[in-house]
Amino acid sequence: MYVIAHLSDPHLDGGEEARARLRTITAYVRSSAVDVVLVSGDLADHGLPEEYAEIARELAFDVPVLVLPGNHDVSAPLRAGLSAFVDSPGVNHPVHQVRHVGAARFVLVDSTVPGEDHGLLSDESLAWLDRTLSGPADGPLFVAMHHPPFELHHPVMDQWKLQNPEALAEVLTGKPITALLTGHVHNAIVSTFAGHPVVGAPGIRSTVPLPFEPTIDSVVDPQAHPGLAFHAYTADEPLQTIYRYPR
Repeated sequence: MYVIAHLSDPHLDGGEEARARLRTITAYVRSSAVDVVLVSGDLADHGLPEEYAEIARELAFDVPVLVLPGNHDVSAPLRAGLSAFVDSPGVNHPVHQVRHVGAARFVLVDSTVPGEDHGLLSDESLAWLDRTLSGPADGPLFVAMHHPPFELHHPVMDQWKLQNPEALAEVLTGKPITALLTGHVHNAIVSTFAGHPVVGAPGIRSTVPLPFEPTIDSVVDPQAHPGLAFHAYTADEPLQTIYRYPR
């Protein structure tokens, strides 16, 4: 069994509250037997160098750690502050990566638009992704990106969605992908896209209540317990995802 600890949206800002919520999750992961840790964006809240220095300290694990940008992140300071975690050509945006950890290959796609909250994949990014996913996959193949490729049906979050999911679907259709792993919406989500499973990790910093849930006075609920996803892969079996909300 190959196990991914999937974290998302810690939004570290130098404050104790965000740090404590992340440490609740990282302590649980350190007590678990996992092969790799993936953090699917919004590592920092303001994209500041000191925030990336903080996240680098908090993500010290005995297993490989993979990170990718979210809409709150800024490419240049992310690359500089998290150089031990990032392996991406170039010096700025986008921060695309291909990483091999054990039997698995991770294609980490930068879906962000500098200075904006919505996601968009340029023609160049789509061509890179198409080339990267071409050919057979010898083991599990995961595509990870911050923005899910569909709407959450939330009046605020859907303003910040991925803008060109149709173009992405053309690239992904027929590719040997085990699953798409996402963040951004601060909710545990399970769906399908272009014939592939899509699994999103819950938000660490907060949760976004959906329109059919009890309303609160804010878009986000910072009191909801932080959570994470474990993705367990076994050859010739469907991927299993287990969500945990440690206290």
